Amino acid sequence: MSSEGKKLFNIIILGISFMFIFTAFQTCGNIAQTVITNLNNTDFHGSGYTSMSIIYGVLSASNLISPSVVAIVGPQFSMVVSGIFYSLYIAVFIQPTTWAFYTASVFIGIAAAVLWTAQGNCLTVNSDENTIGRNSGVFWALLQFSLFFGNLYIYFAWQGKTHISESDRRTVFIALTVISLVGTVLFFLIRKQEDTKAPGDEDSTNEILGESSSARNKMMRAVAAFKKSITLSFTKEMLLLSVTTAYTGLELTFFSGVYGTCIGAVNRFGSEEKSLIGLSGIFIGVGEILGGGVFGLLSKNSRFGRNPVVMLGILVHFIAFYLIFFNMPNDAPIAPMEGTDQVAYMVPSKEVAMLCSFLLGLGDSCFNTQLLSILGFLYSEDSAPAFAVFKFVQSICAAVAYFYSNYFLLQWQLLIMVIVGFFGTITFFTVEWEAAAAQAARGSDYSSI
Repeated sequence: MSSEGKKLFNIIILGISFMFIFTAFQTCGNIAQTVITNLNNTDFHGSGYTSMSIIYGVLSASNLISPSVVAIVGPQFSMVVSGIFYSLYIAVFIQPTTWAFYTASVFIGIAAAVLWTAQGNCLTVNSDENTIGRNSGVFWALLQFSLFFGNLYIYFAWQGKTHISESDRRTVFIALTVISLVGTVLFFLIRKQEDTKAPGDEDSTNEILGESSSARNKMMRAVAAFKKSITLSFTKEMLLLSVTTAYTGLELTFFSGVYGTCIGAVNRFGSEEKSLIGLSGIFIGVGEILGGGVFGLLSKNSRFGRNPVVMLGILVHFIAFYLIFFNMPNDAPIAPMEGTDQVAYMVPSKEVAMLCSFLLGLGDSCFNTQLLSILGFLYSEDSAPAFAVFKFVQSICAAVAYFYSNYFLLQWQLLIMVIVGFFGTITFFTVEWEAAAAQAARGSDYSSI
């Protein structure tokens, strides 16, 4: 197999592995609050929103050290160990206890930071400036199939159910745990790449999955990676992109946890309210897959760079927020186990709710594919620290959003996303224009990225 073929193979395996792991985890996140609401009349007293807030809070802090971890143990082993912790978190729901639930939330936060830093490193070293756009799109599309398969199962398994029994819960989470473990094992298929930068290396090359170096060299690389993360955090480009990244954290919280809970709480949806959570996840996944696939395939033919895709993303999201505001009761995010009988500005429509799910997924893919692409392009030699900063900002905003989701009515959550999304789009445009100007000054064809 040629070098280019081997790199594409690695990207595909990376995407498939993440697809399995996040089929389990995102489905878990989508149904967690609904499942927990049905548990809270027992000895279990956890909150899905609080758990996610812990996960993303720990994740944000752990991103300060994740480049050092990847530098020491390598990206492949980092992803394998992280995948195991994802499986353990999901397994907690088989027989949940409050202490185990929150303890697992802490550990998966650390694992997620390492996993995503290693993913960014693996994506970058298997790409160049001509393939980073394509590879980002391919990875994102494969990853987002996770929303389709898990939620399809939830839709059929929970059809017509208004209460989730203990047997239903155990069956779902045993299956999700096994699926997560399959994705973890697939990381072993990623092949070594010659002459690629390791996290923390500044002027030498190394193998992404290469042989172990001495303990002293590993420690030096770890320290260098940590210092580089701090340095990159305060560069003009990264500060501007952080506003865009903050928005992706807020809307990630909304579509992956809050919106499904809203749908499941609307009593006017009748006996379908619980199965509609799964159907909503499917439509989000369709939007994500469509966006990732299309923007990946079109990346080499775009003459205008990344800005039109981001503009499409924010317009699509604004339309979705407007429709959700009219369709969903204001108290839906914080409704009790009995649900809500309130009506917004129209009688709740299942069709409008599913359309909004699709639009949320499509808009999210617009932002994330372009952020992955521009980070891989701007920081090709410092990929692990750059992606660590990206996940730090995204996850801390997701943690804040999950926290206020326990208390804020729907209208205030939507308003926050509109304001941050507007400014995040402007800051992304600014970085993209500067990147295009710099590329043109070097005489390269910017339309190819």
